[in-house]
Amino acid sequence: MSSEFHQLSEKVAQLAAMTQSLRRENADLRLNVAALTTENTELSQRMDEAHQRVTALLDKLPVAAPTLADNEEETA
Repeated sequence: MSSEFHQLSEKVAQLAAMTQSLRRENADLRLNVAALTTENTELSQRMDEAHQRVTALLDKLPVAAPTLADNEEETA
């Protein structure tokens, strides 16, 4: 009986240790997710800003007059 109690006590201690370990890992993962979410938001904003700058630059480019080669391609 004492041996069974001792084994059960050891298993409970192992379970408690594993629970603590998993809680720490979970907390670390939550921090990692938060950091990556912030980074993702920042990168998305940078991409939007770059897209706006490229669009603005493209809008400033003059429209090229059609060339003779362009006209021949359209009629072919």
